[in-house]
Amino acid sequence: MPIRVITDLTEAPASPGASESPLLAIELWPHQSLTPQGFVVMIGATFAMLMVPLIGLIGTAVLWGVLPFMMLVLGALWYGLKRSWRDRDILERFELSAQCARLTRRDPDGSTRDWEANTLWLRVERHDRVGTVEDYLTLLGGSRPVEIGAFLTPEERRGLERRLLNALGVVKLGV
Repeated sequence: MPIRVITDLTEAPASPGASESPLLAIELWPHQSLTPQGFVVMIGATFAMLMVPLIGLIGTAVLWGVLPFMMLVLGALWYGLKRSWRDRDILERFELSAQCARLTRRDPDGSTRDWEANTLWLRVERHDRVGTVEDYLTLLGGSRPVEIGAFLTPEERRGLERRLLNALGVVKLGV
C-alpha cells in the first residue's frame, strides 16, 4: 500500500512538549507495479520475442534491414518504462501537530511544494467526484486549498480521510 505511517500518537496520552512534535506523520506515493527485477524480465522477454523472427534471417542481407527496427522497438519500450517510473516519482509527506498541519510534496522534477495551516482551522473535505477522480480529498484552512493523495485509489483515499479526521479530532479535543 502506498501509505506509510511514520508517527501516529493520536491514541497515546499527551506528554509535555508534545505540541511541537508531530502527532501524525504519513508519507504517500503512487503505486509502482513494475519492480526493477520486473523491468529486467520485461526487457529480456521482449528482446527474446523480437529475435525469434530474425532466426530465419540469419546470414541474409534482410537481417540488417529488419534489425534496426527491432532494436528501435526495444529502445522505445525501455524509454517508455523509464519515463513512467520518473513521472510517478512523487512523495507527499503530511505532518499534524497540536499547532500546525504541514503538507510537503516532492514532484518528479525534484522541486518541492509546501503548504501549512493552523490545526484549529484545518478541515478535510472529500468530494464524491471531481472530473474523473472519485473521492477527491482536499485540505482547507491554509492560504489555499490543496489536494492530498490524488494518485491513490478511491478506497485508499477513504482510508486516508478516516485517519486524518480521527487525528484532527484528537488534536482539536486535546487543545
